[in-house]
Amino acid sequence: MRVVGQEEYGVRAGELARAYEGVRFEDVHREVLPHLPPPGARVLDLGAGSGRDAAALAGRGYRVVAVEPTDALRDVGRELHPESGVQWVDAALPEVGGVSGVFDLVLLSAVWMHLDEGERRTGMARLRELVAAPGGKVVITLRHGPPPEGRRMFDVPADETIALAQEHGLVLVQRSGNPDRMGRPLVHWDALVFEVVG
Repeated sequence: MRVVGQEEYGVRAGELARAYEGVRFEDVHREVLPHLPPPGARVLDLGAGSGRDAAALAGRGYRVVAVEPTDALRDVGRELHPESGVQWVDAALPEVGGVSGVFDLVLLSAVWMHLDEGERRTGMARLRELVAAPGGKVVITLRHGPPPEGRRMFDVPADETIALAQEHGLVLVQRSGNPDRMGRPLVHWDALVFEVVG
């Protein structure tokens, strides 16, 4: 699946995967760990990249579907984590075609900022379809700072994301601001955890 403005992910897949894999899942998502469902739950990793998070979640006993639209990154993810049991799918937000059923947790790590306003509206509606109710969780990390050359990126305000999620029945249960775990001084992150209530 071709995603406009993200060609660099395919061209530099190996280099990017090494950078992603150089940071542990537990360090990137430490504030989110208390919100993980019990082992055995169904988890969707949207924009899975090198598969670092998907493999770590599978290692914790979850049934994981990893969605990644970049062929080269999917290939790298399969090579790096061959025994993880992760199911890989070629799809992308906002439609996330080819993925069915509902999940106890949906993770979007460093993904939401690639969508424009209209795509974010469509994408949030789709997220609500994909997360189980009640009690299902959606985790979205938002990147703030100058975008790398050649990548389509938007600086999406956390408040906008929170309001849009609320329109779709997703209630904020945690918000934390985080430094960039890859050491980029001009980049920082918001981690938002939403829950389906009712």
